[in-house]
Amino acid sequence: MNVQEIDPSRLMASRFRGFLPVVVDLETGGFNPATDALLEIAAVLIEIQGDGTLQRGETHRYHVQPFAGSNIEAASLEVTGIDPHHPLRPAIPEKDALQRIFREVRHAVADTGCRRAILVGHNAFFDLNFLNAAVARTEIKRNPFHPFSSLDTVTLAGAAFGQTVLARALAVAGLEWDASSAHSAGYDAERTADLFCLICNELKPVYDRYAQRVAQLGLNVAEIEGGPPFPEPGSQ
Repeated sequence: MNVQEIDPSRLMASRFRGFLPVVVDLETGGFNPATDALLEIAAVLIEIQGDGTLQRGETHRYHVQPFAGSNIEAASLEVTGIDPHHPLRPAIPEKDALQRIFREVRHAVADTGCRRAILVGHNAFFDLNFLNAAVARTEIKRNPFHPFSSLDTVTLAGAAFGQTVLARALAVAGLEWDASSAHSAGYDAERTADLFCLICNELKPVYDRYAQRVAQLGLNVAEIEGGPPFPEPGSQ
């Protein structure tokens, strides 16, 4: 199947099996999602062009107030440079920040004809665990992200460039990296989005080749046995 044969409004939905990739970066007070504070959150939307290539879209970012009783490790603050109690820090409650992010993501999911968002992250397991813990803590019901599937740019960059550290992968890829801006959720998310788009675009000939093969064979991949034993996104 050639991308020109697909309705342009459905390009993204067809590219990732109905998932909309959204790059998420979180800055936290430690490594334990159950106890450590969420301090910053950023989400970068991914857009698809008419030729099927990806590009970085709009960024949504918020400073977050530590939840009551949360733990904040001094070592984490040394890395991020965040002062969570600075009087001029424009932080908002955790639930408010999540709801604002989720609202924008849900709109993007609907606009692209997708069924659900999928988190893209550099060490995505970390970000998804913290996101899920915050959702459970705030009792938010309408989480647009898949609860356990994710796309990890550590894996993609390791396979493509032989590098797993974000700064080094970006350097090899010829993309911008400013160490003085690092560990800001917004900056890291945007750089991760650029890396994700670049690798996906480099892989586009491979994707196109196998999409053509599926079309020639008349494969209905959705009907292949061994699929997930849970409802598909959007079926509930």
